[in-house]
Amino acid sequence: MKKFFIALVLTGFFGVAMAQDDEQPQDTAWKHIYRATATRINDLVHTKLDVSFDYDKAWMYGKEWVTLHPHFYATDSLTLDAKGMEIKEIALMKGNSKVPLKYSYDSLQLRVTLDKVYKKGENYTVYINYVSKPNELKEQGSAAITDAKGLYFINPKGEDKDKPIQIWTQGETESNSAWFPTIDKPNQKTTDEIYMTVPSKYVTLSNGVLKSQKKNADGTRTDYWKMDLPHAPYLFFMGVGDYVIVKDHYKKMPVDYYVEKEYAPFAKKIFGETPAMIGFYEKITGVPYAWPKYDQIVGRDYVSGAMENTTATLHQESAYQNGRQLVDGNIWEDVIAHELFHQWFGDLVTTESWSNITLNESFADYSETLWDTYRHGKDAGDEHIEENREAYLRNPADESKPLVRFYYKDKEDVFDQVSYPKGGAILHMLHIYVGDSAFFKSLNLYLNTYKFKSAEAQQLRLAFEEVTGQDLNWFWNEWYYGSGQPDLTINYDYSNKTARVIIEQTQTPGTIFKLPLAIDVYNGGANKKRYNVWVNDKIDTFYFPSDTKPSLINVDADKVLLAKKTDNKTADEFEQQYKYAGSYMDRKEALEYFADKKSSNLAIGLNDKYHGLRLFTLQKIDQAKGYTVPAVLNVIEQIADKDPDKLVQAKALDILVKLNDKKYEALFTKYVNDSSYSVSGAALDGLSKLEPEQAYTLAKKYSTDARGKLGSAVTKILMANATEDDFNTIFENYKNSPLSQSKIQETISFGNYLASVKNAENVRKGVDEIMSVRNQVPEQYRHFVDPGIKQTFNKISEAKRSEGNTQLADYIDGLLK
Repeated sequence: MKKFFIALVLTGFFGVAMAQDDEQPQDTAWKHIYRATATRINDLVHTKLDVSFDYDKAWMYGKEWVTLHPHFYATDSLTLDAKGMEIKEIALMKGNSKVPLKYSYDSLQLRVTLDKVYKKGENYTVYINYVSKPNELKEQGSAAITDAKGLYFINPKGEDKDKPIQIWTQGETESNSAWFPTIDKPNQKTTDEIYMTVPSKYVTLSNGVLKSQKKNADGTRTDYWKMDLPHAPYLFFMGVGDYVIVKDHYKKMPVDYYVEKEYAPFAKKIFGETPAMIGFYEKITGVPYAWPKYDQIVGRDYVSGAMENTTATLHQESAYQNGRQLVDGNIWEDVIAHELFHQWFGDLVTTESWSNITLNESFADYSETLWDTYRHGKDAGDEHIEENREAYLRNPADESKPLVRFYYKDKEDVFDQVSYPKGGAILHMLHIYVGDSAFFKSLNLYLNTYKFKSAEAQQLRLAFEEVTGQDLNWFWNEWYYGSGQPDLTINYDYSNKTARVIIEQTQTPGTIFKLPLAIDVYNGGANKKRYNVWVNDKIDTFYFPSDTKPSLINVDADKVLLAKKTDNKTADEFEQQYKYAGSYMDRKEALEYFADKKSSNLAIGLNDKYHGLRLFTLQKIDQAKGYTVPAVLNVIEQIADKDPDKLVQAKALDILVKLNDKKYEALFTKYVNDSSYSVSGAALDGLSKLEPEQAYTLAKKYSTDARGKLGSAVTKILMANATEDDFNTIFENYKNSPLSQSKIQETISFGNYLASVKNAENVRKGVDEIMSVRNQVPEQYRHFVDPGIKQTFNKISEAKRSEGNTQLADYIDGLLK
């Protein structure tokens, strides 16, 4: 699962609601409830499903034949998870005959009395005839997975002409039991086969291989999917819709992409690195891809980022990008890498409990760093792992949570910045500590030992200990079972031909970390000597002989440590670090120092070899208004005209826009038609200040193909100059942009525009769309946005009431009551 934490999107917007969380009574009873691995009484063996769909009712009619056997102890009963279903029949299969079984059902679990006592290893098959009614099920999701009804009918009656009719499923954590009865725990594994009957115009996708297709007399078709290898119930998947299948392959294995027709020309540009990723992951793990094929499908209105269903990954519609968006870079490449690596870590070897979700998510998260390093270079990989560290460190509330979490309020809560980016950063530290060869040999041992099984974090430790010959309990206790991170203050001293480094741990609570560190001591230019040391105490002092004062001492020289650091270097030392230490983080740390100190040395980053640091430098210069320095402005002008990276170029243009200088009109005109939405949008924004009438004309022209930064620029210009005639364009731009920080902010501008619109039908249509956007925000986060939307609606309502349309005003007033 690739998470998208909607709270991060909303933080800082309509902040008046933020304090409300603190006023709510806190439930802390969960802190004393140990979340054990689910007890295995019966084991799943095989699951056979025969399903069809009622689009009008949004129901699924299912027949299931589930084969099980007792795990160890003999039993005469079976409990299955089955959420919100109508149960029609339960029987034991005796050959082709059905023997009715007694059962009880409480809308969440089926408790079945078997016909006799079954012993360990003795298979039996239970038949269940049922109806799944997902829209009648009330299950709460999480920040990462915003809904939990398992089976989703998207626009099933075709009432929204701008949205396709689709069906898809989402099983993690325990939601697939809303569409088929099962033991919905991650430590269960089963083979499966699914017969799916659908309108013949649609294609289907499921786990495993499509074995056959049968046309039916009623205009439907039955597709038969079969998975011969065992996998966890939460990884079962069904997808149905009007898709184009774009075929690809890895060696002789099918690797296909299921996309809507509009995006078929771009499918290989979006997903086309997948075969190379499979080859890369096979190489580093030494474990061949285990499954018979790998498909990827994009679903509308998906409740998370993406999901690693075995052989059939589901992506949210943000994966869709056209040619102009891809000019700025494939924003979905890391997600594709993340979900693919789950086919090893999560699908092949599965966490035995949600407490151990790090065995799935931290590896998938770290795979993004590994892939970026391989495909795009070390700076790209270092940038990604630094983003992981920052994502975790920016939320102090996460510091109390261990990576392996046996105490939580709800299983959904473990899908957070600890399990994902912190876990990835911890793996990176382990990787550097044990070394490249040992790291991947340990992963190989772990995967081969537990393939098609479930595992816990201690088994990962044992694999590393077997390979390295080291006792690694200290690392697991600190980083897997402990919480927080070290907060380090680093000071330097030199006297009597000895350089001293004093490292103090200042974190609260006062848990002292054991930290292996590399320290590089420089004596002029790139000449350095490395010392490997251990930090063990609250304050440690390290001594290094040196005939002269070192030009630089670089602590944590590999820049691998997950920590908060106060590094008391001088400006000269940071300049040396930028020039000679040389890694991405060495350079970024120096640039951060220069920015904080408002030093002119910050401009050195404008010529950095890596586009990410050129962009970072421009952002810092923009914040400090450092572009007024002539020498700096001269470089920014060159970047705005010639930088090979489109996002860097766009940011430089953004800065020039702020100067409102007529001399840049030619530059903006040159790039307003650029293939990059980011560059084109920045240029159009510039023209809107210098030539507003020309920009308005261009905004109307571009409105039919305006996304990203260009879309924002077009919307801003049109709203500033809007007439009644512009409603359809403005409405479609607002409606079609994905949920994001910018869209939430655009809601206010859109509302201001609606206040001036006289056409009552259009106003109603507009406020209904604002409500639709509001309803896309998970319920637990709506208090962030509701006050601002309420204020916007009040403004529209007052305008309509003053125009005498009290009926429309009353309708708007009632929307958020």
